[in-house]
Amino acid sequence: MFIDSHCHINFPELADNIDEVLATMRTNQVSDALCVSVDLEKFPQILALAEQHDNIYASVGVHPDYELETEPTQEELVRLARHPKVIAIGETGLDYFRLTGDLEWQRTRFRTHIRAAVESGKPLIIHTRSASADTLRLMQEEGADKIGGVMHCFTESLEVALAAIEMNFYISFSGIVTFKKALELKEVATRIPLERMLIETDSPYLAPVPFRGKLNQPGYVKHVAEEIAKLRGISVEEVGLATSVNFYKLFNINK
Repeated sequence: MFIDSHCHINFPELADNIDEVLATMRTNQVSDALCVSVDLEKFPQILALAEQHDNIYASVGVHPDYELETEPTQEELVRLARHPKVIAIGETGLDYFRLTGDLEWQRTRFRTHIRAAVESGKPLIIHTRSASADTLRLMQEEGADKIGGVMHCFTESLEVALAAIEMNFYISFSGIVTFKKALELKEVATRIPLERMLIETDSPYLAPVPFRGKLNQPGYVKHVAEEIAKLRGISVEEVGLATSVNFYKLFNINK
């Protein structure tokens, strides 16, 4: 009924209890999860999880916050993306919140990921924070609309969301949308088309209410769906079905 479109279950907080994590997914009707890469060093862990479990998928990429990582090449990303359980490139993007100074290396890395996505035919998972103007500009300059993707853990304005949707992207909401003070984000969740929406946990971070402040996990994504259903005045089943259909369509999964 629900799909976690973005999690990090290879991180030790969750990987050390993977059987329990998967059991909680089943209990909460979470059928699938996409385990997202943040560096190439740990990518083999993600791929191993995806190979061991039919309902776990993988992405390949290097997070924009990871300044000291060896830069991935377009050729390397394309090669790793050929694995059938790798369904996306990323997460990638720009983050001007945590890092300062000359961030041209971040923009270069982002361009590399976009080019790899276009070449490989795998959609992008984009992280943007305090950098929406440059994020959209680079997406436009590199033709990201040709492959599309998802703006993950979205926290930007409605205008940014609509601009991304115009470029063939989906908007993914995390547990942040359940937070009491996230009023602008709640408005975005109400206004964008349901057929352009995904839900996620970004676990082990950003646990939704009623688990805020605790360890997050994919099974909790149903609480994100419940909040969106409440905001839009529709059933949680409708949110679950729509976001699941969107996930399979975006990532070209036949189920």
